[in-house]
Amino acid sequence: MMQVFPLLAPITFVVGLCGFQLARNLLTNPEVRVNKAHRTTAVLENQKEGEKYAEHSFRQFLRTRRPEVMPAINRFFSDRP
Repeated sequence: MMQVFPLLAPITFVVGLCGFQLARNLLTNPEVRVNKAHRTTAVLENQKEGEKYAEHSFRQFLRTRRPEVMPAINRFFSDRP
């Protein structure tokens, strides 16, 4: 029974991450239609909503960052005196 406890944390994290992604897609994805109002429409005119979904604030924040995994270590080894 004690061998199971270390597995609970990563499994709980992954299940929470999957739940978050499913809820995000269900609530904010412009392609998912839960109500019956727009189901019969083949093509929705929702370019602004789709752009807002695709260009969220976290993606905009990451565009200003350099693509480095560990910037402090990179600076330490690349900036030689």
